[in-house]
Amino acid sequence: MTYLETVAQFYSEVAQTPEVGLCCIQSTPLQLPGLKIPLPMQEMNYACGTTVHTNELVNQPTVLYVGVGGGLEALQFAYFSRRPGAIIAIEPVEAMREAAARNLEIAAQENPWFDTSFVKICPGDALNLPVTDASVDVLAQNCLFNIFEPADLTRALKEAYRVLKPGGRLQMSDPITTRSIPKHLQQDKRLRALCLSGALTYQEHTQLIINAGFGQIEIRARRPYRLLDKQTYNLEENILLESLDSVSFKVDMPEDGACIFTGKTAIYAGTQTFFDDAAEHILQRGIAVAVCDKTAAKLAALKPTEIMVTGSTWYYDAGWCC
Repeated sequence: MTYLETVAQFYSEVAQTPEVGLCCIQSTPLQLPGLKIPLPMQEMNYACGTTVHTNELVNQPTVLYVGVGGGLEALQFAYFSRRPGAIIAIEPVEAMREAAARNLEIAAQENPWFDTSFVKICPGDALNLPVTDASVDVLAQNCLFNIFEPADLTRALKEAYRVLKPGGRLQMSDPITTRSIPKHLQQDKRLRALCLSGALTYQEHTQLIINAGFGQIEIRARRPYRLLDKQTYNLEENILLESLDSVSFKVDMPEDGACIFTGKTAIYAGTQTFFDDAAEHILQRGIAVAVCDKTAAKLAALKPTEIMVTGSTWYYDAGWCC
């Protein structure tokens, strides 16, 4: 079997017999007034983070969710888009589509505001999305894209870019690795299906998103969640996996490269009331201003004794560069 066929077989099995904590330390479902998550959905929460960021979900967006799983995040997105067909859930595994549909029926019984018509479950996959160009506001995926080998990941990211409207958002949660995964693990198809051997480094991961055309990336969370130990995985040293939640925007690529926000700020400490770098960045004295990593480096080099640049917090809750 190809690695994608192995993945499909694996998730067909766990759709029929859920395994709690299958491959990740499960994230806590979003807590919202009036939202009740059915137990079967919680048991099928095969994810290490979340793609449901409330700041991104105003005005009832049309959401394309790729890899529906047990339906948990599709339900959470529907909380913000309460209209028929607002959430389009793409899933290649028939057993998983059936499980998600059952879980959403339970959700409709437990949540008076929810109607199953809000979520449309469709066959398909991330490499050939069955939707038209520039037709969705948000594309979300949780612990799916890390399964792909680099060529397929590049294709999936380009497909995401294709279907998003201008200004649209790619909301992802994926494992990343602090150092490259050895070949013997990368080539293990079952470990790849388990989200344990396909992870890229942070730099590789973000560069592929930029290569697909996304002009801005915002990091919502980055945190350790799993260790590949030397003994179990035949390694020279342990490998730490981290969970990365990000939002990438379909906006024009700046001439000097993409903006990546990781929680850095710039603070002017000079003698004037404000500092203007003549490149649309104005800093008031003593006030911390959120800046992308690229701008942070430029400002630090421009006025090293007068501008303090704080480090990455690996959390950024949206907004534009100063």
